Amino acid sequence: MASSEVSDDGQDWKTLEYRIYKCSSYSPTYVPENILVDKPLDQSSRWSSDNDNHPQYLALKLQRPSIVRSITFGKFEKTHVCNMKKFKIYGGMEYDNLMELLKSGLKNDSISETFELKHKIGRNDTYYPVRYLKIMPLQSWGPSFNFSIWHVRLTGMDDPLVIAPCIKYVEQYFQNEIIRLCMKHFRRLEQPQVVQTLESVGNVKLEDQRLSVLYEILVNRGDHHEAEHFITNAIGIGLLDDYMNSQPYRAVWKKMSCEEPRPGMRGGHQMVLDSSAETLYLFGGWDGTQDLADLWQYDIKTEKWSLICKDTEAVAGPTARSCHKMCLDPEKRQLFTLGRYLDTQYRTPDNLKSDFYVYDIESNKWTQISEDTGAVGGPRLIFDHQMCMDVSNRIIYVFGGRVLVPSGASEDGGPITSAEPIFSGLYSYHVATSTWNILACDIARPSPFSVPIIRSRVGHSMLFNPVDRKLYISAGQRSKEYLNDFFTYEVDTNMVEHISVTDFGGQDSSHTPAAGYTQRATIDPLLGEIYVLSGLSKDKDKREENVQNSFWVYKIKKNSWTCVYRNENGGEKYWSRMQDFEPCPRFAHQLVYDTDKKVHYLFGGNPGRSCLPKLRLDDFWQLKLCKPSQEQVLRRCKLIIRKYKFKELALNSSIEALEYLQRDVSEIIDHGDEEQTKEFQGLTSVLFREQERLDLQGNEDKEIMERELHQRRAELFDKLMEFFPETLTQPRANLVDLLPL
Repeated sequence: MASSEVSDDGQDWKTLEYRIYKCSSYSPTYVPENILVDKPLDQSSRWSSDNDNHPQYLALKLQRPSIVRSITFGKFEKTHVCNMKKFKIYGGMEYDNLMELLKSGLKNDSISETFELKHKIGRNDTYYPVRYLKIMPLQSWGPSFNFSIWHVRLTGMDDPLVIAPCIKYVEQYFQNEIIRLCMKHFRRLEQPQVVQTLESVGNVKLEDQRLSVLYEILVNRGDHHEAEHFITNAIGIGLLDDYMNSQPYRAVWKKMSCEEPRPGMRGGHQMVLDSSAETLYLFGGWDGTQDLADLWQYDIKTEKWSLICKDTEAVAGPTARSCHKMCLDPEKRQLFTLGRYLDTQYRTPDNLKSDFYVYDIESNKWTQISEDTGAVGGPRLIFDHQMCMDVSNRIIYVFGGRVLVPSGASEDGGPITSAEPIFSGLYSYHVATSTWNILACDIARPSPFSVPIIRSRVGHSMLFNPVDRKLYISAGQRSKEYLNDFFTYEVDTNMVEHISVTDFGGQDSSHTPAAGYTQRATIDPLLGEIYVLSGLSKDKDKREENVQNSFWVYKIKKNSWTCVYRNENGGEKYWSRMQDFEPCPRFAHQLVYDTDKKVHYLFGGNPGRSCLPKLRLDDFWQLKLCKPSQEQVLRRCKLIIRKYKFKELALNSSIEALEYLQRDVSEIIDHGDEEQTKEFQGLTSVLFREQERLDLQGNEDKEIMERELHQRRAELFDKLMEFFPETLTQPRANLVDLLPL
């Protein structure tokens, strides 16, 4: 059993014991044990379904009621057609009454994957206890193959002192939700006495009192104008902030000034940004012909570049270089740079020393920290690695990169016996003591030290999050393989955790960034978000390498990726037209992030044009990620209200409805929005449909008409509730949804 761990909320999590309870079929291997044993080298050590038909399932019964925080799937030692590409997991206290806790999929590889299960419920986020878990495979990696589950480990807690009150709360929560569903149903049926009785008997509230006022205004009185005032005030006091924050970002690119002086064309350069000083620094790179040694700064306030030094080597700084890495200590105002690329003909023993420099911004002075980090316990000469800094503890982390060796020699100095490149591990450098430590080694070259093994690579992303004190590592390239794994390294415990996104999709999923090389990533620790701009990737439908624009956001707490935008357009003509509106696809570019102003800056790169192999870019861009403003959300709500008011008027008077459409609805429409304009134009047909319906029905009973109006207004109220936090609103579901079909 794994050792226990303490979570962020102070709870003690451990590996939970379980037994196989039921299954649609299972391997005889587990009859005597009734558990899944982790034997990745044994192909028979697994549960397997009879076929690929539905439903197939494996149900587990825990030793006692527990909070199951996460589930880990072990795998066979290599890819296998029976691995689950898609699956769902259900859980609950009773086997016949289970709730969906997860839907996701496994990658078809040999690396175990851990998924967080839904383990909290209710407005207070109370723990949700379960006794049974049902794993339901939906699709295997091999078409028409049966499903296999190799091993399952459950992590959670089963302390009765914690579980007992949770069980009681959940039982009461479900009872209250049933009452609230009934209250919603009978209010819509205009039965206020029944609603009041249910409220008093169950001692529960249907919704926040302020929203009950809106229901009275809109549904009972039909005052659409007053409803707009209510929404305006609600936005002003922040009731719709949760909705606005949950909306997807919209990418807005702006091409920055091209005034001289400015850095020239390059790729493989480095940039860092000091948010407090509002300054961006750029160093080195490859211009298509030679390596560069110039150091620039960009003043964000004045939007101007200035050249600090044309040749850093001439002032005791680093030589010209590309594919190096740089990190910033904003408190001490220092830049650190390590690594570089060398062409084969220059890879002599004398040239392969890994020099390490620091630049002091205040004194404008370079200092060589080390002539060769490889000789003092650090990495050997590497390129296309990653480097980031824990500023509070003044520790620099360096991971991956390809180790350069003398031409015609192996790692040990002898003749080359294998074409396999050498990859560097994970190192830390403590600035105060000038000491290096190896924290993890590459899987191909185990270290004699007791350190974790990590699959090293080049052209990847690595970010340090000071909030949870983890390194977030993703993507990259290893030999000819593009990677799309995503894992964390906790710097204080040396724990490595592979992250699996809680959604459908596997290795070829469009729900996550494609496997890629030179993706550029940034992090906002306060927002808990990671941003990724694509680089060179391997498209699942194409054999060749390709470069395309896509921008992604990963929310750390929700463990979810969102694609902000993807532009798959190709061709020089298209990007020639777009050159002032959006940066063309590229790799070997640089992207930095201003955590204060929430703005990205992009410079240069290689557009990957085979006809111009030496072409590098010198364009400079600003990227803002925008969400709907209060004004935009207000207009959206008003438009919904006014469309319903127009349809209501159309029931009584075509002329009055048409005037309202031309005056009140038209003024709230964004006529520059093609979709809104088309919808607005289509509203005129409502007049004819309503009139035709009335003609067919004749003089309807007044009571029937009023009932229809009430239902329409209740429907409008439901639509507006989508803008408010669920903790304030009536239940999202309806009582009739519970009826079996």
